[in-house]
Amino acid sequence: MIRVLLVDDQALVRAGFRALLDAEDDLEVVAEGANGREAVNLAGRHRPDVALIDIQMPVLDGIQATRQIAADPALSGVHVVILTNYGLDEHVYAALRAGAAGFLVKDTEPEDLLHGVRVAARGDTLLSPVITRRLISEYLTHPPAGARGAELAALTRREREVVALAARGLSNDEIAARMVISVATAKTHISRAMTKLRARDRAQLVVLAYEAGLVVPGGG
Repeated sequence: MIRVLLVDDQALVRAGFRALLDAEDDLEVVAEGANGREAVNLAGRHRPDVALIDIQMPVLDGIQATRQIAADPALSGVHVVILTNYGLDEHVYAALRAGAAGFLVKDTEPEDLLHGVRVAARGDTLLSPVITRRLISEYLTHPPAGARGAELAALTRREREVVALAARGLSNDEIAARMVISVATAKTHISRAMTKLRARDRAQLVVLAYEAGLVVPGGG
């Protein structure tokens, strides 16, 4: 059973999402909140597998709530998925840097929402290849100052190659096919790179790859 925390300041939105999630045999909404402070407190109390958190809320916004959850070692198993009305807006990159595992637009198709929750619960990034490429194109054109290139020295050549492919939006299956290795080996390389770069999840690994200059926005 995948345990879900749902946090949104609109009761109607929460009710709709809850009805959709609770109708599934493998999903259960364990708690609801209406602001970012409640998101942090409820995450600590219930330790959900996935926390669906609205990006714009009173008291504490979704980005700040995500940052606090991600910073708590006791909540390392909580995968935050940001909910937004606006698609790829300027807040998404900040949310990923804060520790979000991905994001969903509120008007997404129901099956995509359910799939997204299951993907996040597995610890995979919720950024599909298409979304990743759009994010790269629109919001990583100018990488932030203070590149983290020195951290890449800890990676092996194969790990660097795998991380670069992941940052370009390739799935594990696509990485394995491109490098002519097994999917399990691709996953191992990703896992080791995450550990070495202290990335909470694959989404942060993508962000770090761009910050470190491993790949260039718009590059092939």
